[in-house]
Amino acid sequence: MRTEPRPPQPAESAAGLAERKAIRNPLLRPLIFACGWLSVVLGVLGIFLPVLPTTPFLLLAAACFLRTSPRFYHWLIHHPRLGKYVIYYLDGKGIPRKAKIYTLTTLWLTMLITVVLVDSTVVRIILPLIGLSVTVYILRLPTLVLPPEK
Repeated sequence: MRTEPRPPQPAESAAGLAERKAIRNPLLRPLIFACGWLSVVLGVLGIFLPVLPTTPFLLLAAACFLRTSPRFYHWLIHHPRLGKYVIYYLDGKGIPRKAKIYTLTTLWLTMLITVVLVDSTVVRIILPLIGLSVTVYILRLPTLVLPPEK
């Protein structure tokens, strides 16, 4: 009996990637790890606060943990509540509409404040170009319709 090989799960495929992408610098590694945990905290707060996005912070946390701690990466993607946000994105299912709206709103408010406060022509030209690129990327992602919470 022949069975089809199952597709790699995020944790399984991450092992090889983590090995290649691991941060070995002893000064940078704890900073990236701390950034991962800060992102987890902000992502969890985003579940409850309507002005804070969840998915982008959890994706950042996953990227930080992938490079610093396979153990915590595995914990995050297999977490019963948080893991689904990361897995949906990694599987190409996209991000929820709420996350898109909050991400873009936060992005453009931050850029607007920066452009007003910084007196640099280069910054005033480059920031909107970066913002436009990120906006196009986010809008082209599939919009995930989340199943109702049980």
